[in-house]
Amino acid sequence: MKMSGGPASLNIKIILLIIAIAIAAGTLLYTQNLIKKLQEREKKIIQLYAQSLEFIANSDTQNSDITFIFQNIIQKIDFPIILTDANDKVTSGVLGTGYSNIEIDPELTPQQKIEFLQKHVKELERLHTPINVKYKGETLSKIYYGDSELVQRLRYYPYLQILFAIFFILVAYTSFNYLKKSEQSNIWVGMSKETAHQLGTPISSLMGWNEIIKMNYNNADKVLDASEEITNDITRLNKITKRFSKIGSKPELAADSPYNAIEHVINYFQRRLPQIGKNVIINLTGDKNAKAKMNVELFEWVIENLIKNALDAIEHKEGKIQLEVKSVKKFIEIEVHDNGKGIDHKRKKDIFRPGYSTKRRGWGLGLSLSKRIIEDYHKGKIFVKQTAINEGTTFKILLKTA
Repeated sequence: MKMSGGPASLNIKIILLIIAIAIAAGTLLYTQNLIKKLQEREKKIIQLYAQSLEFIANSDTQNSDITFIFQNIIQKIDFPIILTDANDKVTSGVLGTGYSNIEIDPELTPQQKIEFLQKHVKELERLHTPINVKYKGETLSKIYYGDSELVQRLRYYPYLQILFAIFFILVAYTSFNYLKKSEQSNIWVGMSKETAHQLGTPISSLMGWNEIIKMNYNNADKVLDASEEITNDITRLNKITKRFSKIGSKPELAADSPYNAIEHVINYFQRRLPQIGKNVIINLTGDKNAKAKMNVELFEWVIENLIKNALDAIEHKEGKIQLEVKSVKKFIEIEVHDNGKGIDHKRKKDIFRPGYSTKRRGWGLGLSLSKRIIEDYHKGKIFVKQTAINEGTTFKILLKTA
């Protein structure tokens, strides 16, 4: 079982980074293009204002035209402008004060205001080339202008958006890593306990049969029975070894009978049912001839986990576990039904998550491992078909027909 991201995980991270950079670059380019268009619009307003001043300078009807310009152009300008003479000295001109949309401390003296505006002229010059107002072909005055508040906000907007995106990605990445490490920890702990559990049963059985042989060494029949069971447990240990060796590598799939594999597992449990202190009946029905693409050792492991899960769910003494194999078009359907305590509908998706368990001493790996075996190795499906509290649960497995 792979416990690290590997090349695939690295590729996903690189792809996500490229997508993030592309989104950031797209946002930046779009915003800059929008700013450029707004600046062009504002420039046209200033040019219109300059043309109006030129018209007034060359016209005899100055009063009415000044009123029109003041009402329809100057009052609608929402960005800073400063009017200077041809030598870049601040003047009053049509604006009256020589500037508009610039905050100046009212406590300043007239001379200090002019000095303040002169400094501001240099700042505006760095932003935009001034528009010249000409009279008879010669420059009469200059109009310096800046960016509106909307343009200023738009200029910083993409950078703020990128910063928020980076912050969000960092939080998401940290959370993802924490969850991944937690899940990996659960898998490691679960695998170690699953290994101990898988090996513990046959080893305990071997120890028991060994004691029986010691106590009945002169009773040939009991020794032979014990020897047969020892052989079964050794076979069981060999099977467990094969199972764990296939986890993490690509198992070979072959046409085989799910019915026969399930029957073999049921026979194993039937001999051990009296030890659990419950009167549980396990039945198997369905198509004996159905063939599926499967790895028998791993598939039996899945069935064992489902039967164990069903046995744990049956809290009363009269239990029943029903297994059925059906051929439906291109799939083999296997259903495992029990009359146990059922599963809360809110927890249906959690039961396949590593580390999730409703048992006090459970480690929550059986169903997670079963899902991996069926879906990753067999390219099938396993899910909860039906469940109800105190009525039982039905798991369904879909395998491809051989």
